[in-house]
Amino acid sequence: MSGLVPRLATGVRAETGQRRSGRARATTVDALVITDPAGRLLCCGQTRSGSIHDSTQVRQAGLIELLALIPGVTLLADAGYQGLSTRTAGAVITPRPARRKNQIPVFSAVAAAHEAERRAHASKRIRVEHGISHLKNWRALSRHLGRREHVDTLLPAVAGLVSSQERAPRPAQPRRQPRAPLAGSAR
Repeated sequence: MSGLVPRLATGVRAETGQRRSGRARATTVDALVITDPAGRLLCCGQTRSGSIHDSTQVRQAGLIELLALIPGVTLLADAGYQGLSTRTAGAVITPRPARRKNQIPVFSAVAAAHEAERRAHASKRIRVEHGISHLKNWRALSRHLGRREHVDTLLPAVAGLVSSQERAPRPAQPRRQPRAPLAGSAR
């Protein structure tokens, strides 16, 4: 589970007439994306404005109540979803918070175990990030030049194309025969 954030074009916003410029003021749209362990797209939720927090988006989408109804489902989430594990009785697994530099020092073995746990979680989650990157590879989402309201219809269309592309049977590639060495060549 993670959020997809396509950046929209900068310039004059038609709805407010405000001038937007630069990367820091880019208008973004956030969508909840759920993939399977192999990184294939399962669900692409409703889009929200980019200023919404990840856990707020999950709560508004009703995912917390849905996870309470279906036992045995676990979701790997990034650090933006911390706190959902307690609300979903362990159905959402998030990494432990990173240690801050001003925290009380701990034994080096404890710190190493903590970092190993964070790395293990990240190595499992990399497939989710690869699934999201397949969505972002589409030009329509990587740099949307239209209005923000049109992303609501564009994102499910691209997600459907990506999902069908991932599940399409691939033709078997014929195996190449190794070339025989030329006569008279020394090996």
